[in-house]
Order: sequence, then C-alpha cells, then structure tokens
Amino acid sequence: MVIAGKDCNPQPSIEEAAKETVKILRRTVPAAVPTINFLSGGQSDEVATQHLNAINKIGKQPWYISFSYGRALQAPCLQAWQGKKENVEAAQKILLKRSELNGAAALGEC
Repeated sequence: MVIAGKDCNPQPSIEEAAKETVKILRRTVPAAVPTINFLSGGQSDEVATQHLNAINKIGKQPWYISFSYGRALQAPCLQAWQGKKENVEAAQKILLKRSELNGAAALGEC
C-alpha cells in the first residue's frame, strides 16, 4: 500500500493513497499474479481497514486485493482481553467485529 511516512505533512487522503496504490500496482504487477495482500504495519486498525476498502472501491482489478492484518486484527482483542478470563467474551466480540470489517473492506463494501 502506498502511504506517506508519519512525518509527512499534509498526509494524503485515504482515497488518494488508494488511487496511487492501484496506479503503481497496475504498472508493475502482472495480471497473472492471483492476489495482493497488504500488511497493516504502521497504521491504526481503523485506518488499515479504510485503506483496503478504498482500494477495493476503485473497482475490479486483475488480482484479488486483500489483507494480512495479524496485528490489526489481534491488537484490539489482546488489549480488551488483558489475559483475564472475564474479558474473553469481550475480546471475542472485538475480533469478530474487526474480522467482519476487514472482510467487507476486501470487497470494497465497508
């Protein structure tokens, strides 16, 4: 995903980053590649989902564009859980919500 460094000001919009990402991918990645999966590194859980959603809203591409957001899926769950048995249900609900959102974003439906 093409995103600006944290110190870059002003930051590009989610839509601008998506447009530039697709433009670069179309110039450099062969259509025979079946899938492109992004990492969430350096982005918040929500922003990573917004970026993926914006890319997929651009329209059909020759590859399936999805995510490999281990940290973005797990971090909010682990924060809610804190290793405490009484927090398991809340953490599970958060994992389900993040999974549903990222699944929808992979289809541009978020």
